[in-house]
Amino acid sequence: MKKFGTVYLVGAGPGDLQLATLRARACLQMADVVVYDNLANRAYLDWCASDCERIYVGKEAGRHTLPQEEIGATLVNLAKDGKTIVRLKGGDPFVFGRGGEEMESLREAKIPYEIVPGVTAALASAAYTGIPLSHREHSSAITFLTGHENPEKHTLSVNFKAHAQAGGTLCIYMGIGQLPRIVSELKAGGLPGTTPTAVVQWATLPRQRSLITSLDAVCDEVDAAGMGAPAVIIVGDVVRLREPASWFENRPLFGKRLVVTRARAQAGELSSMLETLGADVIELPLIEIQPKMDRTVVAEIFAEIASYEWLVFTSANGVHYFFETLMKAFSDIRCLGPARIAVVGKATARALRKYHISVDVQPSTATADALAKELIATGSMESTRVLIITGNRNRPELMRQLEDVGGAIVDTLPLYATELVDLADDPAAARFREEGADAVLFTSTSTVKSFIQSAKHLELGPNARKPALASIGPVTSKALKAAKLPLAFEAKDANLETFVDTCVAHFGAAQN
Repeated sequence: MKKFGTVYLVGAGPGDLQLATLRARACLQMADVVVYDNLANRAYLDWCASDCERIYVGKEAGRHTLPQEEIGATLVNLAKDGKTIVRLKGGDPFVFGRGGEEMESLREAKIPYEIVPGVTAALASAAYTGIPLSHREHSSAITFLTGHENPEKHTLSVNFKAHAQAGGTLCIYMGIGQLPRIVSELKAGGLPGTTPTAVVQWATLPRQRSLITSLDAVCDEVDAAGMGAPAVIIVGDVVRLREPASWFENRPLFGKRLVVTRARAQAGELSSMLETLGADVIELPLIEIQPKMDRTVVAEIFAEIASYEWLVFTSANGVHYFFETLMKAFSDIRCLGPARIAVVGKATARALRKYHISVDVQPSTATADALAKELIATGSMESTRVLIITGNRNRPELMRQLEDVGGAIVDTLPLYATELVDLADDPAAARFREEGADAVLFTSTSTVKSFIQSAKHLELGPNARKPALASIGPVTSKALKAAKLPLAFEAKDANLETFVDTCVAHFGAAQN
């Protein structure tokens, strides 16, 4: 008898990736197929294996990719093929997510399944807007309602008049399209027009918008603000307890759309730092880093690795590829001998700490010139064997200064290549063209060159924000200026922490 696969009905939560459960992530990592909705953050798909099949079945107002019956049939047929399926749904599968219908389809077909709950939109909207849904003095009941229309009777599916009389806090999902009718019925049921009302759109995401008003004014103010789905409406006295600026929307980079140009594998750290401060980040990888080495050169250098007195790393990429290659050749880190370690900046030093290796020399300014001066100042360069671990685009100034000024004997070990990325079909590039950004953050001269060469794929649409251009340091700034591109701001020190602080200062000054 053929063994069926298992279907996992997984709640993706309201949008913020960090609100996903550990179980949700584990299910995505083992899935053969992911069947996902419109409101499930696409970034969750990055947790899947590279060969995982992805099937979009999203529903938007007025447009359904697949009818609900066909979604259930798709899950059943995939499971009958013995595959492990994740049905990824926005919010929680059982809170207006039609997860119950999909569960019934699976049960009837005798398909094994598991339910993985998620943070539902009403809870997230309230928390991220600073509204307590329950409060001893204001509300001891919470009601979740749907604002969908009954397609057969052309009436609202829920009797809002009755719920108006029940009191407590009302959380209304999918109600924006029927808002005037909902308000009319709530008032007809006895709710005063002065009842505090909140509307929260795109909750937990950097584009979250919230409106605090009254039941009387909510329709006009939603129209004036241009708010639409997806949104949750919260009605009740607890809305009064929300501060004018919520903890989430009050962060220093909230509402700012920033483009991170680092290679996709490296972008996470900078993106995370910016998102923590409220920024809406577009990861637009203008470059990609790939291992690229001459095996003969690697073998020759590793044969004499213990004879080098200094190992010099010019990037975190170099650290990663060096130790990855070294561990394949040697089983003991002591093969490095007594070598001292020098790095160009904080990120490279941080990469070395992951291997429990301390740094002997790190310049206060993260440039090759500053590193060369620091090494020469140690007085240890004369006739000393130095190995510089680098990539294919590093400039030769460091090697020249160590040899010509310091008298060192320098070898270089290129281990990776920085390649420009074709953005023709990149979804991040499409979003940038359509929406633009407040700033593009350049982290290297390579990203500047790629930005220039990719200009035809980055041409802004008529309604897109025109971004400021920012640089991580003087070397990158020089590349921008050479290309006659306007430089809006530059980090004082070429490291991610200072770059982020400079972004905060720049946009803070602009608001003031």
